[in-house]
Amino acid sequence: MRRYHSGSDYLRAHSIAELAHMARRRLPHFAWEYLNGGAEEELTLARNRQAFAEVSLLPRTLVPWKTPDTRRTLFGCEQPLPMVIAPTGYNGMLHRDADIHLARAATERGLPFTLSTVSTNSLEQIVKAVPDVNLWFQLYAMSDPRVQEDLLARADTVGCRTLLLTTDAVRLGNREWDKRNFKRPRQLSLRNKLDVLRRPRWIRQTLWPHGMPSMANLDRYLPADQRNAAGAAHFIGEKMEHQLSWEFLARLRDRWPHRLLLKGVMHPQDAEQAVRLGLDGIVVTNHGGRQLDGVPASLDCLPAIADVAKGKLSILLDSGIRRGADILKACALGADAVLLGRATLYGVAVGGQAGAGHALDLLSQELHLALTLLGQPDLNHLRVSRQSDATFSVS
Repeated sequence: MRRYHSGSDYLRAHSIAELAHMARRRLPHFAWEYLNGGAEEELTLARNRQAFAEVSLLPRTLVPWKTPDTRRTLFGCEQPLPMVIAPTGYNGMLHRDADIHLARAATERGLPFTLSTVSTNSLEQIVKAVPDVNLWFQLYAMSDPRVQEDLLARADTVGCRTLLLTTDAVRLGNREWDKRNFKRPRQLSLRNKLDVLRRPRWIRQTLWPHGMPSMANLDRYLPADQRNAAGAAHFIGEKMEHQLSWEFLARLRDRWPHRLLLKGVMHPQDAEQAVRLGLDGIVVTNHGGRQLDGVPASLDCLPAIADVAKGKLSILLDSGIRRGADILKACALGADAVLLGRATLYGVAVGGQAGAGHALDLLSQELHLALTLLGQPDLNHLRVSRQSDATFSVS
């Protein structure tokens, strides 16, 4: 079994899967399951990967070689790759200031970074640490209008011009590993406490000297003695809006003066409704297999959604991206870009900013190579043929 010791361990990883292997060895068991687990039987979690495997690539030969063009225009801005860092919550469990590390890694490569409502670095901390970040913000709708209005005002004030409303998590999915690992909310079982003691490196890079981080975006709404992980978890459970509707989204569209995306779309009719409301984009996602188990893979839902919404708003896809060829397939089937969640979190868990950057570089290199070997040097000129109702070929 390989062991990793140096601060540049991440450089030994030649794939996202190898970064995941390193992260699993480094993290305590409860943190690894939080990062990598899905809901219930994890059927959807597995389908997200299987869907990419079932899309075949049909290369052309004797195509004169040139450097592939992977540029993509998203909301009027050209970026070098069709990638965005996805919003992911409580990243400070993986590495101290993980959100800042992710923002820096994305910004260095000219890519947007999305901050979660339940992040462990605040909007203000991100912008202070990474002044030139292309910051997107993911909103969990709040039942307290004062809290929601303040979150929106803060996002606007720090220069965020893209807001993602997440609608597929008004209640958390049945994540059984969470019940196993915690005897009470944010209170580890004895077995997991003992496991943490076996991870001194993780303790140094995550807990020392202040303990488990809070959800920094929410701290100002909490009593002083509850500004900790348990207090924030209780707050978000009590204050998250559970009665979302299209009327709510229409009001948010009127309130938010910048780009607004709906995150949680899997049905073509929902995509059509988003178009009618004048949204700027949608994210086709099953929340990484962490919500309702047994739903289709995000990629399997993409073609039908693209049929009704392509060209009318921007379409992004997340869940299951582990290879550069996955990005190629998503773009071919109708996505304008992909959101990266676990792939970059494996990297940040292993090597902070440099590890996250390595994950992005691996995917970029694989995407360039896949386009070259496909004989299609331009990401925007991919062709798709349907092999059956469920399988496609890309050339």
